[in-house]
Amino acid sequence: MTFIIEKSPFFDENLFVILKYIANDSPNNGRKFKSKLDQSIKNLSYMPYKFRKSHYYNKEKIRDLIFNGYTIPYLIDDEKNQIVILDIFKWSER
Repeated sequence: MTFIIEKSPFFDENLFVILKYIANDSPNNGRKFKSKLDQSIKNLSYMPYKFRKSHYYNKEKIRDLIFNGYTIPYLIDDEKNQIVILDIFKWSER
């Protein structure tokens, strides 16, 4: 069973800021970061419980994907067969 992945507007906004920052130094690195991140998120659809329970939310269904020093919390909704990507941030910023 695979899950449908949705991204929250909050995630999209924060990702845009991160990509803009990376691309300011190197547009190629920005593209690579986005491509690898998209692949990591896509892989969640096959094994959504692979990652640890979130340190930032006190709920079993919210997990933390760690990617290149960024934390990406996501919600697993088994009833809707859906994963919602909630946010992206550096752990040091929380």
